[in-house]
Amino acid sequence: MGVERPELIKVVSNIPSDYSSPDVPFAYHILYTLAHVFHIRQRGVVSDNEWNGWLRWMKSALERGTIAEIWKSIEVEKWFDPAFQEFINKELAKK
Repeated sequence: MGVERPELIKVVSNIPSDYSSPDVPFAYHILYTLAHVFHIRQRGVVSDNEWNGWLRWMKSALERGTIAEIWKSIEVEKWFDPAFQEFINKELAKK
């Protein structure tokens, strides 16, 4: 819903109006998906092969897309747990 109607994001976060494009809500959606995959990997639910596929996708997205820029511009500590933040910052985004 936030991607389709970004003006509704203010319901959960009163963000600046320059975040009203669909890019930021979509980035959050992708980041929450990556966080979920990261956590199910920690619990041993994702196989090595499956994790390697996700890891390639994550690295590619952060290298080639704008999601790394968005990650660096948002208050990640308010939305993502420390373990996932550390993984992104040390392993993928080199923040």
